Amino acid sequence: MTKSLFTTSLAAAGALATAFAATAITTPAHAEDGMEKCYGVALAGKNDCAAGPGTTCAGTSTLDYQGNAWSLVPAGTCTSIETPHGNGSLEAKDTQLPS
Repeated sequence: MTKSLFTTSLAAAGALATAFAATAITTPAHAEDGMEKCYGVALAGKNDCAAGPGTTCAGTSTLDYQGNAWSLVPAGTCTSIETPHGNGSLEAKDTQLPS
C-alpha cells in the first residue's frame, strides 16, 4: 500500500469512528428498549438524569415530582402516571421547580 493510500484509508477510518461515536452520544436514551423520558414523576434524588439547571445527572433532583427531572418509563405510559402535581409529561414542566 502506498503512503498516500494508507493516509487516505487512515483518515477515512478516523472519520467513520468519529461518526459512530457522535451517533452513540446523541442517540436519546428513550430510543432504546421501548422506554421514554417522563418528566415530573421522579421522587427527590431518584431521577434518571439531567434535572434541569443546577443539576448534573442521575439522582440530583431535589424535589419530589420535580418538573424538569425525568425518569425512564415504558413507552406510552408517561402521561397516564398520576402525581400530586398532575400527570407525567413528555416535556419538561415549568412547575414544581426548586427555588
